[in-house]
Amino acid sequence: MNLILATNNRNKLREIREILADTDITVISQREAGFDFDVEENGTTFAENAQIKAQAIRAAAEQKGESCYVLADDSGLAVDALNGEPGVYSHRWAGENAADADRIAKLLSAMEHVPEGQRGAHFSCAMCLIEPDGTRHLFEGRVEGSILHAPRGENGFGYDPVFAYEGRSFAEIPAEEKNAVSHRHNALMQVLAFFRGR
Repeated sequence: MNLILATNNRNKLREIREILADTDITVISQREAGFDFDVEENGTTFAENAQIKAQAIRAAAEQKGESCYVLADDSGLAVDALNGEPGVYSHRWAGENAADADRIAKLLSAMEHVPEGQRGAHFSCAMCLIEPDGTRHLFEGRVEGSILHAPRGENGFGYDPVFAYEGRSFAEIPAEEKNAVSHRHNALMQVLAFFRGR
């Protein structure tokens, strides 16, 4: 079964393909499907942004007369001591053209005086699946952790080097381990359960 992933983010595409590698689902990027445009994510929640992205690609596919499954993911980091920031603005928190290092530097600066025991955080992932008939389904995954005082590790992307999970940063955990416990994995397992229940 083919599934169009509504994203231009190569890291998300890679992770989702890795997680679904042993299934009968073939993940096609929106660019590979011929939809080479960016979608404005102006929702106030991860779920809203996921729906906006999925619907945009679904509408573009309909215009071409194509019937397909579309999946969109919106995800980010929420830090307890920062009242849930950066949240839905995780990617743009340090500026539109910021690099991962810039985002991490801003986060560590904001957390500079936050002591151990008060550095809780979680990654959230909302996924919107649209069926060929237009029916929408929402799935949400989450993983709890805390914010480190300095980056650690060479793997992952985004805030992974400063997100601690069971004693290691997400950037210190091999991809296959991260993909078995991450917020994206937790949401995708619900998507898989949906398909297997059909």
